[in-house]
Amino acid sequence: MTDHHEPGGRTHYHRDGHVAVIELDNPPLNVVSLAMTDSLDRHLAQAADDPSVRGVVITGRGDRAFCAGSDIGEFDDYMYPGRVVDLKLRHQNEVFDRLENLTKPTVAALNGLAYGGGLEIAMCCDLIVSAPGTKVALPETRLGVFPSSGGPIRLARRIGPARAKYLIFTADPIDARTGYEYGLVNELVEDGDVRAGAISLAHRLAAGPRIGLAAVKELINRSHTDDAQSLREASLTFSDQAFSSPECAAGVHAFRTRTAPNFAAADSVAEVAR
Repeated sequence: MTDHHEPGGRTHYHRDGHVAVIELDNPPLNVVSLAMTDSLDRHLAQAADDPSVRGVVITGRGDRAFCAGSDIGEFDDYMYPGRVVDLKLRHQNEVFDRLENLTKPTVAALNGLAYGGGLEIAMCCDLIVSAPGTKVALPETRLGVFPSSGGPIRLARRIGPARAKYLIFTADPIDARTGYEYGLVNELVEDGDVRAGAISLAHRLAAGPRIGLAAVKELINRSHTDDAQSLREASLTFSDQAFSSPECAAGVHAFRTRTAPNFAAADSVAEVAR
């Protein structure tokens, strides 16, 4: 386990086979502080740079909250023109974007409520796992501000603009079961099983082909911003890489021999060869 013990929050990193687990830790509700954002950034880089990591789970330490949003104790420093962007939001947006654009599959395990910046972090992940009764919300308008680290954009992409506007305008929480019906949450599991369920899902994803999953992730993410021609060309480039990879050879061999493909082993052989 690798820990960074900054005051005001940190993250913890450990491995579960090919899955990296990153825990948000700022008791009692794991609020987003500058220190925790810096620590998250380092651990995302650690997961990205380790070729043996094929999936990532983000969760909160404890059982009360995944993350309850920003540390309001820091707000006094931000309430002047130009301050919040330079002191908080620019770097926070960069870190959240890094999570969203990580080439490896990512799963958020909502072990407790996810409010504000906490839900923004969860929405940066590819998939979200939660217990049915867990509360999620973007309540920033009650403080006279709004979710400023991608919340409106990512929420609208996941559940549509009308529902996104309603949740942000009213600032009302919903439970994860409703979030599942909206398409915000991907899997519902029993209370107490959220971390295990998310790690199990991450292992399923980690067993898939690295190039193929990374290509699909990038194409879907870019589908919101890129034109059809550029997406088609990117898809063709990724396809060439995938078809000529050891992972494709392993997948075709497994299909023909009616066995399960071992993409991780094929990918490891390719890494050694390079």
